[in-house]
Amino acid sequence: MQPSPLISFVVPCYNSAQYMRRAIDSILFDRDEPRERIQIILVNDGSTDETERIARQYEECHPGIVHVVSQPNGGHGAAVMAGVHAADGTYLKVLDSDDRLDTRALSELLHTVESFPPDNLPDLVLTDYVYDNHALKKNRRIGYRRTVPARRTLTWDQVSRPRMGSYFLMHAILYKRSVVIESGLELPRHTFYVDNLYASIPLRHTRTLYYLPVPLYYYYIGRDDQSVNEKVMISRLDQQLRVNRIMIDELRVEDISSRSLRRYLLHYLTIITSVSLTFAVLAKTPEAKAQGRDLLAYLKAHNYPAYRAYRRTPMSMGLSARGPGAHRFIRTTYSVIRKRFGFN
Repeated sequence: MQPSPLISFVVPCYNSAQYMRRAIDSILFDRDEPRERIQIILVNDGSTDETERIARQYEECHPGIVHVVSQPNGGHGAAVMAGVHAADGTYLKVLDSDDRLDTRALSELLHTVESFPPDNLPDLVLTDYVYDNHALKKNRRIGYRRTVPARRTLTWDQVSRPRMGSYFLMHAILYKRSVVIESGLELPRHTFYVDNLYASIPLRHTRTLYYLPVPLYYYYIGRDDQSVNEKVMISRLDQQLRVNRIMIDELRVEDISSRSLRRYLLHYLTIITSVSLTFAVLAKTPEAKAQGRDLLAYLKAHNYPAYRAYRRTPMSMGLSARGPGAHRFIRTTYSVIRKRFGFN
């Protein structure tokens, strides 16, 4: 009987024919590596280009390693969930089809996971990721050395207070598959920005973590149609707000015993709320401003600890200020952050 793979890589694909090979090949990096250690789930989410044909080619060339799931279009969240339910690895890693992994970092990750004692597997493995802006030929590596001790299994209470603006994106996260299943995670269909739900809801159910400071995930930014493009985010403000409200409902901290985990989840929720309110300002419409006010009212009514944490942040003071001067300050601050990280 073939052993379960160490890591199942879920690759959601929608009209990804132009770039999906790069993502897949970055996992299938070394013919000398034991292939039974990995599993690749390619989810074709109702593509209308050559995505299905390319995925089937990989499945045929790598039997037992690459598996294709085809479904009617349901959006990124539905594709991720299809991959999660098809996977049977010990750990889960989501790789978007326009991104890639660093091969040397992946090799080290595989050897590290293989070295974990079977009776003491960390619930969460963190790695660094890199903002990869090809248009500007600019990379920026994001890591967690200042808050998370490296290369040892920890409990949450050994993690330092999160720094302002620092949080664990999906690109940094490797979950134990059982944690994701037990969390009851269900990502909404036809909704963008569900990565924030994947990076937070299962996190409530983690007790131990391990930080491997290698630049594993290269997050490609710079395409005009990308969901993190400023104009696109403004046009999809309703979806950002929908995800934000789900987080408000799901990230309740009253029943979490670890003070450090409670603090981190509140920190994460305040950041996402600040992002939502910033784009409500950037939209420059009365409707968007009203949506921002409604979000704050919802936060206060449904998750008061998170509302209280948000009101203590410097960003809250700026976003609460009124008048054109305050809004100019918000736009200027956003512009500085965008340039620093190379966002488009």
